[in-house]
Amino acid sequence: MTETRIYYYTGTGNSLWVARMIARELENVSLVSLADWDEGAGETDSQALGLIFPVHIWGVPRRVVRFAKALKGLRPKYVFAVAVNGGQVSATLIQLRKIFHEVGITLSSGFAVTLPSNYIPWGGPGAREEQERLFQSALAKISRIASLVKNLSRGPLEKGPLWQRLLFSAIYKLSFAKVPGWDKGFWVDEKCNRCAVCVRVCPARNVDMAGPGGKPSWKHQCEQCFACLQWCPQEAIQYGRKTPEYERYRHPEVRLQDILPKSMGKKQGKDQ
Repeated sequence: MTETRIYYYTGTGNSLWVARMIARELENVSLVSLADWDEGAGETDSQALGLIFPVHIWGVPRRVVRFAKALKGLRPKYVFAVAVNGGQVSATLIQLRKIFHEVGITLSSGFAVTLPSNYIPWGGPGAREEQERLFQSALAKISRIASLVKNLSRGPLEKGPLWQRLLFSAIYKLSFAKVPGWDKGFWVDEKCNRCAVCVRVCPARNVDMAGPGGKPSWKHQCEQCFACLQWCPQEAIQYGRKTPEYERYRHPEVRLQDILPKSMGKKQGKDQ
């Protein structure tokens, strides 16, 4: 029986949920968070490998780029990817295919799944009715994806329209090197009670409590996942001027303890 190892990268639970739903329909599956991935460890010899991640700035997140490049020298029998997005997958999976090609790996299939957006600078996740519609639509698609993965099916990568691939890919290329410093937009309001959930939940270890008054500060290694902001129990972390007005979002079936790096798990206590 083919072993499948699924790696996922998640900030607010969408990609973890997709990974869980796919794993539920497969056999002999292990799930690994990229928040726990040792960048010097490479990968084991699993025959089938899945990579599930959110689209960042219409492309592949920095952590996922590093992970894909670290697989050089491996030859898994089957590789699939799922790009979780808020409605615009653009050329993300095409970009990932090129990265894999550079290290001698073939991306066998690639899928796009649309879920509520957590990119709060542009607004909240939308009405609850619309969120529920997206969840149900995603479940139907995930079932189809799982069936294809189970049969090791190969096929064309899902992608956005040509104008999107051209325009948004250009924006991604111009933005990629600047992302770590974009955490300058974060700030903390008076509701902060110094609980340090933001420190524990950050997959990039980019947040500490060294700010004024012992409050959060950011170390300019940001990946723009917005986990720190979205999981803050006091909604005290803001980004830019408008986020105090916007609803927070985490996937309703994912708890904080589910996405904390393993090294943080024992410190989690009763956080929800």
